[in-house]
Order: sequence, then C-alpha cells, then structure tokens
Amino acid sequence: MTSPLARRVLSGERNAVARAIRLLDDREPAGAEVLRELWSAAAGARVVGVTGPPGAGKSTLVDCLIEAFRARGERVGVAAVDPSSPFTGGAILGDRIRMQRHAADDGVFIRSLATRGHLGGLSASTLDVLAVLAAAGFRTLILETVGVGQDEVEVNRVADSVLLVVAPGAGDAVQTLKAGVMEIAHVFAVNKADQPGADQVARDIEQLLAYREHGPGRADPGAAAGWIPPVVSSVAVEGRGIPELLEALDRHAGWLRSSGEERRRHRERARVAIVEQLRGRLDDALDARLPGRLDEAAARVADGASDPHAEAEALWAELSS
Repeated sequence: MTSPLARRVLSGERNAVARAIRLLDDREPAGAEVLRELWSAAAGARVVGVTGPPGAGKSTLVDCLIEAFRARGERVGVAAVDPSSPFTGGAILGDRIRMQRHAADDGVFIRSLATRGHLGGLSASTLDVLAVLAAAGFRTLILETVGVGQDEVEVNRVADSVLLVVAPGAGDAVQTLKAGVMEIAHVFAVNKADQPGADQVARDIEQLLAYREHGPGRADPGAAAGWIPPVVSSVAVEGRGIPELLEALDRHAGWLRSSGEERRRHRERARVAIVEQLRGRLDDALDARLPGRLDEAAARVADGASDPHAEAEALWAELSS
C-alpha cells in the first residue's frame, strides 16, 4: 500500500515533494521508505548536469535553460548543489535566490542542496532528490554543481548530458580544465562571449577536442566514441546562444538513445545510487559500533603515536568482527 506522503508526491503536490526531499536530505528513515515507493515512477527522466568553474555564469545559464524547457511545455526540476556552511551544514542558497523569477511557476521546482563535505561537487542525497522530482512529474532535471574545478567529475556518473560552462577573463580558462572536467563534457558553453578573449577560449577548446579525438596515444574512447562535443558561445544575461545550447543538448540526447549509451548511463546512475546507500550505512555502522573509537584513533595519529593506515586497519577489523 502506498503511503499518504508518496501518493501526494506522485500527484505532484509541492509541499509533499519538499517534505520528502527534506526527509532524505536529513537521512531520516521515513525518507528511505518513501523513496522505495517512488523509485519505479522516477525511471526515464532526463538529467542535464551543468558544471564549470566559479564565476562562469552557471546559475544564469541554468535560469535561461529553465525558461527554454518551459517554453516547450516541459516540467523542470532543478537540484542546485551549494557549498555547505562549515558551522550549520546548510546550503548557502545562492542559486535559489538567482532563480526566483520561476518561483511562482508550478512547472518548476528548485531545490538547493548542501554538499556537507561530500566530494566531487555533489551532495550525498543528490540522486534521491532527483528521483523524488522525477516521480513528481518533473521529467526534465537540471543538476547544477558547486563549481570546484577539475575535481568535479562525479556529475558525469549522474547526468545523461554534461554541459561544461567556461568563460574568458579568469586566466587560462582552458588550462585549468585539461585534467578531469574537460574529459566529461558532452557540450561546452563559452559563456560571457561578449567579453574579450571569448573567441580564443572557444578555439582552444575545439583544438583540444580535435587533439583528443585524433592525437597520438589516445586512450580507449570507451562508450563516448562517436560523439564530438559541440562548443557553443553564449551571453546568458542577454539570452544569447540559449537556442543553440538547447539544440546541442537535444542532439546529444538523441545520440544517447540511438547509440545505446543512454541505457549504460542509467545503469551507472543506479550503481552510484547503490554505492551511496552502502557508504551511508557504513558511516552509521562506524558511529554505532565504534563510539568514541574514531576520536581516540585520531588523537593517537595527531600525537605521532600511530599512523592513519594502522588505525584504519584496526578499526576495520573491529567493525568487521
């Protein structure tokens, strides 16, 4: 029997969606129960990941994409991952402030999430939140990450299409992206294209993509073979380049379906969801079965009486016994 909260989420009731997300974000047992009831209804939603360095204009671009998707009649859910406050663990909520013009639209639901120390530019509850939004009828999902630079590659395991936003004026914009993030993008947006140096940034990206595609010593192309990421120039604050970005994302979605890559990415997303649940349970087990032991081990390591490897091995043995 479906619970009242799950039924309300499935009917698209906004208060119920917010309640379910809060339960999951706080890791309440009731949240996991609701998610079990919603998971099958979440299948098949499209996830567009938007990432890139701070100051590139990601949130402004997301705001424009929301408007473009809504113009086509699509219901849009947005998970905007913000850095956590080191004191409260809460999100800064900057993205929701920038997207307030969509607040009165029932076809848009925007949620800020705190990273809470989670690495890779995402929140530990990201996949759960996306599932709730999809089950509630928001079938086009936008995931905006915190923008932590070249370590921000985890979005590639969650999104169907990854849009990497860069902008001129921040030193060598392309150089900072060569390791890591550069390899995960399916579409590049050179935002703030009205600023000096934007054309050069676009040319640099295209040259790097050509070298990656045809250069010597190219690594195994894997499942992404056959897709060459387009580079689109935009001025998000003026809405310029948004139709071209939307067309590029749509072409990638079509390629995913025709190549069979879509199913592989959905399986990878499911794998990530399972691993996240396992990590959470391991954290809970560590706290429950070894109360105070981690602090004691940390004190020994800090005092030079032991080392992290030895303490981790001892704690793992105790946890596994």
